[in-house]
Amino acid sequence: MAKKKYKILIVEDSRINQEVLLRILKHDHNLILAKTGTEALEVAKKEIPDLILLDIILPEMDGFEVLTRLKKNDSTHSIPVIIISGMAKPDDEVKGLSLGAVDYITKPFHDIVVKTRIDTQLRILKQMRMIEEIGFIDTLTNIPNRRQFDKFLVREWNRAIRENTSISIMMIDVDHFKMYNDTYGHQQGDVALQMVADATVTSFKRSVDIAARWGGEEFAVLLVNTTLVGTMKVAEDIRRNVEAISIPAADGTSFHNVTISIGVAHMVPKKDYSMSDLIRQADEALYKAKDLGRNQVCSANMMKDS
Repeated sequence: MAKKKYKILIVEDSRINQEVLLRILKHDHNLILAKTGTEALEVAKKEIPDLILLDIILPEMDGFEVLTRLKKNDSTHSIPVIIISGMAKPDDEVKGLSLGAVDYITKPFHDIVVKTRIDTQLRILKQMRMIEEIGFIDTLTNIPNRRQFDKFLVREWNRAIRENTSISIMMIDVDHFKMYNDTYGHQQGDVALQMVADATVTSFKRSVDIAARWGGEEFAVLLVNTTLVGTMKVAEDIRRNVEAISIPAADGTSFHNVTISIGVAHMVPKKDYSMSDLIRQADEALYKAKDLGRNQVCSANMMKDS
């Protein structure tokens, strides 16, 4: 069976760079070219490519503005965008990623780097589409939703009983989120939730760890076969990584920060134990973390011992 060819939009005004990318990618993918930001937006809405390679320095409007408009449009907001740029400053990379880009490739192009990074994003895209087809993805944050989390939990709970291994649950809540929405607006609140989700997932060291949007500004994390000490370390990593996020304002002139509170529950389940008890314990620990001042991790297990 022939390998699926994905549709990739290359937004690049340099003829030389266009030819380099065409040479690297033309045998594996269907390629579309755009030379300006305006043309890129028109082509993206018409063709709905699987992936966009977007230069920053463009005629008419720069790539950051193009990216912002892509993410605001209902028909293009979910298309993954990789920035391609000769600007290697960390601030430019951070800005692009914070606006919604999935990766950043610097010029001059190296064949293996370009292919590897594109293949990685297309592999993720394929997985996401498979999950989305059965309604298990939260469309705002692109992580599993509560329905998918429940499915994972049932599977891992039964496995833990069979193998006498542990399960850890974290319940995560964005601190003072209503106030954040009231102050900066719901669109800015959506950006905050997306960045909290990303910071949570990137805190994991294992592919088996799962984060999901539980609802509203609340997230859940499932860790399997992990000690309480290990779980607390992951929770603290998540809390610290979220605290370090600078969320760009819509006008790009200022940055805002959010913090989270985390409740942790850990157990080795038995046949007469209940999954709902584990979730309840994590919820109680979350409320304890809030009572203690927020922006911290609290363990239900340590609450029992105190």
